[in-house]
Amino acid sequence: MLKDITFGQYFDSKSIIHRIDPRNKIILMILFIVFIFLSQNFFALLLACACVFSVILVSKVPLKMYLKNMKAILPVLIFTAIINLFYGEGGKVLLSFWFIEITTVGIYKSLFMALRILLLIFISSALTYTTTPNDLTDAIESLLSPLRFIGLGSAVHILAMMMSIALRFIPTLIEEAEKIMNAQKARGADLENGTLIERVKALIPILIPLLISSVRRAYELAEAMECRCYNGGEGKTRMKQMHLGLIDLGSCIAVVIMCSAIILCNILF
Repeated sequence: MLKDITFGQYFDSKSIIHRIDPRNKIILMILFIVFIFLSQNFFALLLACACVFSVILVSKVPLKMYLKNMKAILPVLIFTAIINLFYGEGGKVLLSFWFIEITTVGIYKSLFMALRILLLIFISSALTYTTTPNDLTDAIESLLSPLRFIGLGSAVHILAMMMSIALRFIPTLIEEAEKIMNAQKARGADLENGTLIERVKALIPILIPLLISSVRRAYELAEAMECRCYNGGEGKTRMKQMHLGLIDLGSCIAVVIMCSAIILCNILF
């Protein structure tokens, strides 16, 4: 299960999406997410779905990497769909038991919310797959740089650095947890069978070593940064300078067209 979590990993495929300025990618992703939430019917949401899968194809990242993330989020997705299944008011009643009613509106709402969550996961995964943690850090710091005029310049750099480190160590912690689980299984630990309480108790021998390992890595990282005389964002230079180009202009035009089409679908249907 842990090996299937690929969020936060970078996949180098030299695609057009990879060459887009990371600042532009973050802004367009936020705009895209906003309009996914603004989609009010299936026609608008299916249009957004087509745009997301177009991004997946253009990014040249294997589809299986996107689908692997779904295994980890599948319980949350199923739970959300089931909850929305019982909150549909109106429509034809398909099943009635005691105070529970399942209607056509409930099924519509359940599928609508499930598809919306899928699109959010895919588009956010596309950002991390096509952008390195260092580029994300520089982009976030650049986008939040106006805050330095109110005395939050150092805080912006610290926030960007924290997010970069978190994304960088997600694959490392997953690999470490997998090793600990295999070691516990070799000692006879049963992590997959038993009641819910027994399975939760079986996770304690995994969480404690993982916590200790994470703290040790944090100390090692802090010492490495101190040895390199790291002092925050003051006087910091970048090896790669970010510049907007024709690819960024084209991506902005494409997203604006997509957003306009979603608004049109909301009005017409």
